[in-house]
Amino acid sequence: MDFAFNPEQQELRSTARSFLAERSGPEQVRRAMESELGYDPKLWNQIASELGWTAVTIPEAYGGLGLGYVELVGLLEEMGGALLCAPFFSSVCLGANALLVLGSESQKLEYLPGIAEGETRSTLACAGPGGTWDTEALGVTSTQDGGDFVLDGLSRFVLDGHVADLLIVAARREGSSGSEGIGLFLVPATARGVSRNAVPTMDQTRRLAEVEFDRVRVPVSHQLGGEAEAGPALRRILDLAAVALSAEQVGGAQRCLDLAVGYAKQRVQFGRPIGSFQAIKHKCADMMVAVESARSACYYAGCVAAEDGDELPAVASLAKAYCSDAYFRTAAECLQIHGGVGFTWEYDVHLYFKRARSSEVFLGDPAYHRERVARQIGL
Repeated sequence: MDFAFNPEQQELRSTARSFLAERSGPEQVRRAMESELGYDPKLWNQIASELGWTAVTIPEAYGGLGLGYVELVGLLEEMGGALLCAPFFSSVCLGANALLVLGSESQKLEYLPGIAEGETRSTLACAGPGGTWDTEALGVTSTQDGGDFVLDGLSRFVLDGHVADLLIVAARREGSSGSEGIGLFLVPATARGVSRNAVPTMDQTRRLAEVEFDRVRVPVSHQLGGEAEAGPALRRILDLAAVALSAEQVGGAQRCLDLAVGYAKQRVQFGRPIGSFQAIKHKCADMMVAVESARSACYYAGCVAAEDGDELPAVASLAKAYCSDAYFRTAAECLQIHGGVGFTWEYDVHLYFKRARSSEVFLGDPAYHRERVARQIGL
């Protein structure tokens, strides 16, 4: 595997970096996170229609650009560094991936072009009432009634669930366990019986919602794959999402390192910049090692995802666990280097600290992913 981006991929990253510096700076992020939607619709339209980022991993047959997961990882690293407020991760890394992994040809033709154009905001609803991302703990049940499925229950921590147009819902047949009895269903957010509520969270830059299903009828044609396929497919969708999230975390960690070094060079104490003190130098050096190690883990996982490798479950969990730790560690150290002003509203450090903490538990915390790896290797 080649860990170096090719010239086209470098150009994509460079364009994204320049665009986000102009359109997703601290002031724009603060305005977006305080808005009702949680993002700027004009910026979202520009990302989708002008830049085509929502179409990156969608094949050309469905209106996309037909690029791969390496390009997606490169984009998400830049987005994480800019704290982009937009329904990109939910639509592309959750919704589109679910359709690509398990959707039928007719379902892909119906929904993927809208996602590629940014017109259809999609997301995945699978976390149960306990907030865990284990497929054993789904909070929605499905029963078959004639030619329809009936969904009941609650799904929590649904990313951008308050604004999504299309919900891809993971539900379990009553009485089933393990990977058996799981179904994935395409549910319009406006369907009768669906109620959505945005919930307050520590990280205002990323909106989560609770979605309740009260006898929601879903035609059989809106089921993704068969029951036997849905369990393994859901696990693969979550693994791909974990790789994508690790890329965001690397970008955020790099930004924390940059903020810390920049402040250490400017802040003067006892007549000299605090960056000249050995204790601060060591903190910054440790942060750099954590960031570079996380980047290597993320890039390797991105290559495995792009090549559809068998080791995806292991490397996805390893990347998510390590990048979660690295991001939170660098955000915490960045805050410490800034001192008392680090957690004030005027400085941006607290935004990254909160995103680091929320990303740490989203899609499973490091302990959960390390346990997955341990089980896979027989420990």
